Order: sequence, then C-alpha cells, then structure tokens
Amino acid sequence: MEDIWIREDGHAGRITLQRPKALNALTYDMVRQIEGALDAWRDADVALVLIDADGDKAFCAGGDIADMYASGQRGDLGYGRQFWRDEYRLNAKIFEYPKPVVSLLQGFTMGGGVGVGCHGSHRVVGESSQIAMPECGIGLVPDVGGSLMLARAPGRLGAYLGITSARMGPADAIHAGFADHFIPQAAWPELCRTLTATGQTGAIEAAATPPPDGTLRAAQARIDQLFAPDGLAAIHARLAADETEVATAALHRLRRNAPLAMACCLEILDQLQTARTIRTALELEFRYTYRAVAQGDFIEGIRAAIIDRDRAPQWAHGAMDVPKEEVAAMLAPLGTEGLNWEEMP
Repeated sequence: MEDIWIREDGHAGRITLQRPKALNALTYDMVRQIEGALDAWRDADVALVLIDADGDKAFCAGGDIADMYASGQRGDLGYGRQFWRDEYRLNAKIFEYPKPVVSLLQGFTMGGGVGVGCHGSHRVVGESSQIAMPECGIGLVPDVGGSLMLARAPGRLGAYLGITSARMGPADAIHAGFADHFIPQAAWPELCRTLTATGQTGAIEAAATPPPDGTLRAAQARIDQLFAPDGLAAIHARLAADETEVATAALHRLRRNAPLAMACCLEILDQLQTARTIRTALELEFRYTYRAVAQGDFIEGIRAAIIDRDRAPQWAHGAMDVPKEEVAAMLAPLGTEGLNWEEMP
C-alpha cells in the first residue's frame, strides 16, 4: 500500500494518509506529494480539499524523525534543513489556500500532523482526538506554523501548551483554536460522501454537535497566572510553589522537556503577538530548526524517545535559567539561508 492516496472524488480533491502502523507519520515524500496535489488543484475543477487518514489511532502523529536522526549522526545537516524548508512551505500553502480545506482529525494529531491538519478552513475533531505540539520534548520548538496558533490561543494557553506539550481533547482543541467543529466519528463516512457529492461545506456545520467537556476552559484563569510572560525560570518557580493539580501536572511535563527549546518557544510566542501571517511564524521556527541538529538537543531528544527509548535525555542545559544570549543566538536571522517565499503563489 502506498503511504498516501491522492485522487479526485466528485467535487473534492482527496488526500488520505495511509501509514496507520506508523501512526501516519509524515515522510519527506509525503510532504512533497501533498504539496504537488494542492498546486494542481488550485486552478482545477475542484471545489474543496478533504484530508483524512487510515486507522483509528492517529490522523498523523508527526514527522518521521528517524531519518533526521540518521542523517544527523552522519553529520549531514542538509537533510533536515531541506525537509523543514519544504514542509514549512506546504504549511503556508494550506494556511493560505484559496479553497476550503477540510481535515478529519481522529486520534493523535501532533507536530507535523498539526501542520497538515490544523491550518485548513474546516478542522473536524471527534471523540478520540488528541492534539498536541510535543516538540520541546525532543529538543525542538513547536513548529510547522503551530507557534502562530499557540500565540493566538486565549490568555496564556499558548505558553502552557507549547512548553508542557500537553494534549488537548476535542473541546480543548476547539477552545485553544486548533479545531473548529466536533462531529461524532460514526458520522464521518456520511459526511465525506456529502462533501464529495456536493462540494459544499455546509454539511459540516449541520453535523456539528457540542463536544464532551474539556479541562482548559475551567483552568484558564489559573494557567494565565502560572504562565505569566516573565520567562521560563519564573514559570518553573511558580509551578514548583503551587500545589494545585494544574500546577503539579504542568511541572511534571515541564521537567521532561528541553530548557533551551522551551525558552526559545516562549520568545517566539512573544514575538508573534502582533503577527498577521503564518509566514512570520514559520520564519522564526526555521531559525531554530535550522540550527537544531548542530546544537545537539534535537538529536539527543530523538535518541531518548525513539532510538534507545530510555526517556532520559541529557539536555545541554540542566536548569531552567537559560541565558538570554543563547536564546537570541538560536533565533537570530539566517540571512540568505532563511526561508524565502519565491516558490509560493
């Protein structure tokens, strides 16, 4: 079976991720195929784009990072950088696409899956949906344009979700701005048939129902206090001094993640408070990811997560007081090596 199935079906251009045993993780070839399909359908007789995935466990659990680890071990910095260049261009194309883009987000939608599934116009979640930006856990910043959604989330939710890698169920994903509609998953097959037959998105709103209760809305005020915008060390200190359930859970997750990545995540979110386009977010993210393999935390994070699976990464920084100079260095402009948008419509 091919990793991805791209076809025209009625009035819809359809993209189905087909790596369920790998939680539909994105390969470099899949990224290029999705981009090619979107380019072809931009001026074609296609009314909307429908993106879904095989399997019950995941829409897409992220990028396939094993190849990045292997290339990094060889000292090859070019592979990861080219992957991110092309992936980020795809993310921008989805965000800016002139036709409706509908995504059905069952199970895990994380990292690279957010980049494919959460930038479209109609993002549908169901009972099993779990959405997250877990990049700080492998030494990266939330990327694929996810930093823009985090920056636009209510209050300080973006900082909380970004540096703790917390997962969102369907109601929380809608509250935070990562999804639009809850539709019971049993209704998805009929929804797909209607969308392809009519090319109209009205069926989505008609089928939407209130999601099961989430947790973020009730915790919003506490999160806003704990994650006030005064730096990673101050956030960590407040969490450590607070005995509420929200703080205890957040502190546990925070201490597993890479301090440099978390500090850079907070800086990116601060810089994006007035951003108007996804391109600004992607440019900031790329400054970090471009340097990430050479810096070392990313390779160590992959090792601990999927190679040795010891879940005990040895980060470059052992404490939360990351020097501002190091944050600035990771996010400094790349000059001619930075992202450019010449290939964009």
